[in-house]
Amino acid sequence: MELRQLRYFVTVAEELHFGRAAERLHIVQPAVSQQVRRLERELAVELLLRTTRSVVLSEAGQRFLPHARAVLAAADRAADSVAEFRAAGPVVRLGTSEGLGDRLDALLSAFARLAPSAALELVHAPTSQRLQRVRDGSLSATIVRGSWPFSGLDFTPLWTDEVLAALPAAHPLAASDEVAFAELASLPVRLPARSRNPPLHDLVVECCREAGFAPLLGKDFTTAQDTLGTLGFGRPHWTVFYRAHANLLPVPGVVFRPLRDPSPRMPAYLATPADRRVTPEVVALIEAARETEAG
Repeated sequence: MELRQLRYFVTVAEELHFGRAAERLHIVQPAVSQQVRRLERELAVELLLRTTRSVVLSEAGQRFLPHARAVLAAADRAADSVAEFRAAGPVVRLGTSEGLGDRLDALLSAFARLAPSAALELVHAPTSQRLQRVRDGSLSATIVRGSWPFSGLDFTPLWTDEVLAALPAAHPLAASDEVAFAELASLPVRLPARSRNPPLHDLVVECCREAGFAPLLGKDFTTAQDTLGTLGFGRPHWTVFYRAHANLLPVPGVVFRPLRDPSPRMPAYLATPADRRVTPEVVALIEAARETEAG
């Protein structure tokens, strides 16, 4: 078994919710589920009892939890024992959001190579809060998608994400390799509330209008887990996901398809304070993010 698997299990056991555990761990929910399943297969027991509404510890999970915590604590003590021999480097606090998917993994790997002495801390929060925290200096920078009218910040272009349609696997459109926007006119769409994510909401609505129709707005997009759950097994509708996020979301009953006529793309930016010098570590962040686009 791996320390990562133990850490994921302990976090889920504390939250009793895979989505909240994923937010604490700054990774996508399917990755947490996958690693906990692998741990259960290795131990040949079920540690968590899952239903569509709840997650609870099994009897085996209750017995295993204190031992998992003890192993993690021992690993932390082992790392602390040599902490004094590490050169103290700068700390970069980077704001992130759900949906970065495999781009975040690539960025972290590239940043570790480009700035090996720096420590990178990830902070998850709504976009407006992250932008405010960059402006007040409590975050070094944050990744945002789309244009956000926020004074006192510089926005450096990083990459462009393809926006995919998520559809019920049983719907006739799922049989196509790609979907034209006009083909979605009769289906309700679940989008984030405009107050929560204006760039994505406006992008999809504008694409629908360009294709000749006004979208039928369904319930608001809440979390990826809840939205995809209803998409796969509820009444036919559709939503959108960034390709980087969709790559990590194999969901029963749901397929992801490229969109055309038009083909939506969303630019990503690194927001940094406009009135303070950009540090070498933030420059390394920008370069690392651009490498993920080139790769």
